[in-house]
Amino acid sequence: MPERTIRLVREGFPDRMSMDTAVSRVLLSEADRGARPETLRLTIPRPSVAFGKHDVATDGFEEAVAASRDAGYEPFVRLAGGRAAVFHARTIAISWVVPEESPIDGIRARFGAVSDLLVDVFASLGIAAAVGPVPGEYCPGDFSVHVGTTKVAGIGQRLTRSAAHIGGVIVVDGASDVRDVLIPVYDALRLEWEPATVGALSDSVAGLLPETVIEAFVARVRMEHTVEPARLSATTIADAEALTGVFTPP
Repeated sequence: MPERTIRLVREGFPDRMSMDTAVSRVLLSEADRGARPETLRLTIPRPSVAFGKHDVATDGFEEAVAASRDAGYEPFVRLAGGRAAVFHARTIAISWVVPEESPIDGIRARFGAVSDLLVDVFASLGIAAAVGPVPGEYCPGDFSVHVGTTKVAGIGQRLTRSAAHIGGVIVVDGASDVRDVLIPVYDALRLEWEPATVGALSDSVAGLLPETVIEAFVARVRMEHTVEPARLSATTIADAEALTGVFTPP
């Protein structure tokens, strides 16, 4: 893979996850029209449940949203498809926008590259992870990252004509918190799954912190690419503010 210059943004909106997703959507739109270079955001979110488009179309969606709120987790609609996933203050949210001439041609390659990168990041922390589906996992996918029989990270994609967005979650600690909120949410959505498949990196390395994992992530990216710190512009933030309602469930 040729060396690239990647803008690294650490700004997030943990108190308003719908705003955080709106920012990702605006960054994707900017990249699509050639106004945004490749940009990676790594943030630490608040307790929240990210619902996919399949969830929104499910009869139990309103009940699942209520279950999320009852558990103290903000519901929001994420960019990519898939099923409900959980964020909290001991997880990391990934948002990676990549300009592409033909993004549909590279879907599996991007999935593979990011999931393999996560495996390398975790290995640098002393954790042996692998890529592939876990039987009974939540938000199932071919590119889930797992340690043994537990899922510790998942990624999804959203495409436009000329750009791609890779979003995901790394569960650093607090697997039981993820499990406890997913049980009523998945019950409401009538989804079968196995709660024991929820894992966290701290199951392998006790006391691991999100910031430590973020540092390892950035260090791994720097091994192949130029990483430049960046901030969101006032225009990007204003455009995102106007979109927050799109990602906020009733």
